[in-house]
Amino acid sequence: MTFAPTGGVVAAPTTSLPEALGGVRNWDYRFCWIRDASLTLDAFMAEGYIDEARAFRDWVVRAIAGDPADLQIMYNIFGARRLTEFELDWLPGYEASKPVRVGNAASDQFQLDVYGECISTLYSARRMGMGGTKESWYLTKSLLAFMENAWQRPDDGIWEVRGGRRHFTHSKVMAWVFFDRLAKRIEEFAIGGEEGRKILPHVCALRERVHTEVCERGFNPQLGAFTQSYGSGNLDASVLLIPYFGFLPARLLSSRSLNSRIR
Repeated sequence: MTFAPTGGVVAAPTTSLPEALGGVRNWDYRFCWIRDASLTLDAFMAEGYIDEARAFRDWVVRAIAGDPADLQIMYNIFGARRLTEFELDWLPGYEASKPVRVGNAASDQFQLDVYGECISTLYSARRMGMGGTKESWYLTKSLLAFMENAWQRPDDGIWEVRGGRRHFTHSKVMAWVFFDRLAKRIEEFAIGGEEGRKILPHVCALRERVHTEVCERGFNPQLGAFTQSYGSGNLDASVLLIPYFGFLPARLLSSRSLNSRIR
C-alpha cells in the first residue's frame, strides 16, 4: 500500500466495501490519511523499513505545505487535495451493497486532531533518528500561528460524522498533543534554534490552557468518565487514547482522581 514514487501510503487499496452487507456505509479508502502517519512511521521503523519511513515523512511535509487553514485530513498518493465524492450507480456493489463510491467527501471536513497528528509525526521522525529539514520548521511555524486560535473551534471529529461540528474531546486532546510535541521538539532537538527557544514559553502556556479546559469540560463527573464531546453524556472509544498520547496517565482517569486534580 506504499506508492514508491511519492512515499504516500493509502489506508486501503479498496473502495465501497460495506461496514455491513447490504448497508450504505461504503467508503473509498484509497487515500493517505494524515491521522495514520505517526502510527505508520512507528510501524515502518520497528520493522526496519527506514527508507519507506523517510519517504512517507517527506510526503507528509510536501502534502500539507501551504496555508495551514487548508490542511486536509487526507490526500491522494500524489498529495493532491481534490477528492470529490461521487457514486457509480451502474455497479451492483460488493454483495449488492450500494452505492459504490469514488472519492471521499470527508476530505472537506475540519478535523482538529490532524494538526496534532502532523506534529506528532515530525516529532516521532526525529526520535527515530531522521534529520530535520528547513521546510518542516517553516511548516511548524505556520501551523502554530493557525492553532493558537483554531484549537478553540468545534470540528467534525475523528469519526468523520456528517451531523454537524462539536467540541469533541478527542480533538481537543490532540490539540494538546500539537502543543506538547512542538514543545518537546524544541526542548529535545532544538528545532528552530534561537527562534524556537523564544516561542517555547508561549507554546507551553497554550499546552497548559488546553489541558485545563479538557479536564474541566470534557470530563463528566456524573458518569465518572471523559465523554465524546463537551457537555455530552455519550461515551466514545476515542478518549481511550488519552493515556496513549500522554495527556493523563491511565491511573488518573477515575472520577475521584480527576476531580481531585481539577480542584
